[in-house]
Amino acid sequence: MKTSRLFLAITCLIAAGIVTPIVDNLAAAGEGDGVTAPFSATTITVRNDSEFREAVRRAQPGMVIRIQSGQYKSDVWIENLHGRQDAPIVIEGADPQNPPVFVGGSTGWQISEGSYIILRHLHFRGQKVNGLNIDDGGSFDTPAHHIRLEHIVVEDVGPVGNCDGIKLSGVTDFVVVNCRVEGWGGQAIDMVGCHRGVIERCLFKGKKGFSQDTGPQAKGGSTQIVIRQCRFVDAAKRCVQLGGSTGLAFFRPQGVLYEAKDLLVEDCLFVGGEAAVSFVGVDGAVFRHNTIIRPQVWVARILQETREPGFVPSRNGFFERNLIVFRSDLRDFVNVGPYTAPETFRFAENWWFCEDRPAASRPRLPSPESEGVYGQDPRLRQVDEDRWVVENPAARDFGVRQNP
Repeated sequence: MKTSRLFLAITCLIAAGIVTPIVDNLAAAGEGDGVTAPFSATTITVRNDSEFREAVRRAQPGMVIRIQSGQYKSDVWIENLHGRQDAPIVIEGADPQNPPVFVGGSTGWQISEGSYIILRHLHFRGQKVNGLNIDDGGSFDTPAHHIRLEHIVVEDVGPVGNCDGIKLSGVTDFVVVNCRVEGWGGQAIDMVGCHRGVIERCLFKGKKGFSQDTGPQAKGGSTQIVIRQCRFVDAAKRCVQLGGSTGLAFFRPQGVLYEAKDLLVEDCLFVGGEAAVSFVGVDGAVFRHNTIIRPQVWVARILQETREPGFVPSRNGFFERNLIVFRSDLRDFVNVGPYTAPETFRFAENWWFCEDRPAASRPRLPSPESEGVYGQDPRLRQVDEDRWVVENPAARDFGVRQNP
């Protein structure tokens, strides 16, 4: 069967050390293991800026801080906030249907050197630099860790330049789930030197007037990041960026010779955007079971932006079991830049359909594809702005395996 041969190929890559088995490593994080609020927690409800900031200043492991609905000031600085594995610190909106809104300012919240923290049901809007910033405080040997973000909304950040919805620098063992980022300047989620993270069931939606360079981006030595069951609607120039361009001083750890390694994107829906995925200075990444609808310029890009001595060329990407519906005015299928190793990329069992010229469905790819499907209409039907269903039974094993 085709699928079994595909999984055998992946297993061979794992055995060769090209792609490590990151899904199993991150399954527990996806369920929140180790970052779950205890049953016997001290709960404090706050109603204004001063009460909130005082509660955060006094927070101890096991405390739950609930913020009443309303509008609050941004530029909240939180430092050395540490829960425990059995007693995380929880900061949440008191009413999930009407979360508190942190408006304006430079950055909504900046959390430096934190651990075992859960943030949920919070809204950030109109920041100039970053909506939510979590980092290691510049101390690379003590990363922020065990951070969980749930039902966070970030919108209207920037609008142009290196202004991120969510910025994570030196963060390990983290989960971002059921969040929405809409309208930003640089990256929707910017990960620099981050490890063992899961981004799932999130919505990334572009807005007119915002530059939106990339959606989620993992770079600066990042490893073992999974992006799954997310939706991208006219999201960015590069909807998902695997790798990137980072100054050498900001790599975590120092001295690695790749921007990112061992990344996985699966079961995501991409509608519009210039390119669904960009592999940039990456050393091993899998892009599988994704549905791509009407990309504007390219389907994928293979690029190299960090060209320091010894850096690996962008290599060892897997593009498989994806469902791609495009139009004949696409500039190209895969944009390949200089100093890359496109011959190391594997294309397997993708379904390609050019909706205005079915005869033009077979793509030009940088390496041969095995067992692709060309020119057959998957009969996609839109049921919502970010929901599509496949009505051709033969195509249901391609693209998103379950509508995220």
